[in-house]
Amino acid sequence: MAKERDLRERTMEFGLAVLRYCRSIPDSPEGRHVRGQLLRAGTGVASNYRAACRGRSRADFIAKLGTVIEEADESDFWLDLSVRAQLLSADAAKPLRIEAGELVAIFTQSQKTARART
Repeated sequence: MAKERDLRERTMEFGLAVLRYCRSIPDSPEGRHVRGQLLRAGTGVASNYRAACRGRSRADFIAKLGTVIEEADESDFWLDLSVRAQLLSADAAKPLRIEAGELVAIFTQSQKTARART
């Protein structure tokens, strides 16, 4: 239970950090597009993890963890794109990219563990 609570808080903090990052993206056509996509993916990590914790079965939990992994990986993509498109600096994106990668690794391992227990 403590791990679940820690990950709930960690994913929530990631979502909040993404929100703050997105406030700095310029209001241009490409900036609005990247901002919208990143907002959806970054906040989706927390909301989908919360849904996974409410899974009705182990299979449901495993499937929902897959969505969490996809959202974290997609967040990293949009962060990378924001840097490559020169919307924000690599330094601004770096902590979020590290956290997105760590979340992908954590939830991938969690999914593997849950699968092994079925």
